[in-house]
Amino acid sequence: MFKAIRYDHVLMSALCGIFALVLTTGSAAAAECPNRGDLDVRYCDANGDLVADAPADAKEWLDPDTLVFSYVPVEDPSVYENVFAEFIDHLAKTTGKRVKWYGAESYAAQVEAMRSGRLHVAGMSTGTTVFGVNIAGFVPTAIMATEEGRFGYRLQLITYADSDIKEVKDLKGRKVAHVTPASNSGNQAPRALFKDMGIEPDVDYEVTYSGKHDNSIMGVANKDYEAAPVASSVLDRMIDRGMLKKEDIRIIWQTDLFPTTSYGYVYNLPPELQGKIKEAFLTFDWKGTALEKEFGKQADRFMEITFESHWKVIRTIQRVNGVKYTQEALKDL
Repeated sequence: MFKAIRYDHVLMSALCGIFALVLTTGSAAAAECPNRGDLDVRYCDANGDLVADAPADAKEWLDPDTLVFSYVPVEDPSVYENVFAEFIDHLAKTTGKRVKWYGAESYAAQVEAMRSGRLHVAGMSTGTTVFGVNIAGFVPTAIMATEEGRFGYRLQLITYADSDIKEVKDLKGRKVAHVTPASNSGNQAPRALFKDMGIEPDVDYEVTYSGKHDNSIMGVANKDYEAAPVASSVLDRMIDRGMLKKEDIRIIWQTDLFPTTSYGYVYNLPPELQGKIKEAFLTFDWKGTALEKEFGKQADRFMEITFESHWKVIRTIQRVNGVKYTQEALKDL
């Protein structure tokens, strides 16, 4: 009896000690990070700007000899490697680092590469930007814009030229291509906005994920899909490159402007290097470059932005759709 009582007493003391340690550790963690918001547990947002703070300890900084740069995943990444070649040279000169191109095959791969420390500077699509911020420590700092400060793109619902689809309500019973779960114009915005118009994706029509805006657009033009919500900026560029003719498709409906691709860096680069990367975007001269040739009808410079302000409408759309920023959700990007 004595031994049993003694054992219970020791066990209880041990459990109390562990509980106290957990409380102490939890309190210490909370003290170290007074605010996290939607950020992953590895990040902290003490200043409340909704992006991960740079580590205070220089030992935690990531300072690679070669910076890796990536643009939004597209049908042919090699095309955009050439489009960004002059900017990459400018980034290298401004930062004093070698810069290497990474052609991401998917939105998820791009976010995961940044989360794992293999990607340092990137242009992320509108919807993916929020995942990048919360899961990978992405810090958006610039966007393509005009001299007047105009930027963005529209969600456009398209169908093929001789389709009998005339209005959003005509999507009922159809096969419609969405891009990916995280895509703003290709999925999140349609889910939030179409429902208010009496049409609910997955309920009123069959959703098929194409993987990329390019795939959705060409799929509609070739009549593989009956309709698709896509980014106007991608559609315009594909028409300009001769990938399809304007008369191959019809725009049924469109929104007001959304912010387009955001450009930025991973949170744990040395502060001085972060400043140099931001400087590279804001000082790059587009005149006569491949960037001007590719995007010149929509923008002629990079303009400074903040995630807190410029991505408010996108965060709202994702909140309405119940989006969670988790590793599991990342797999579906």
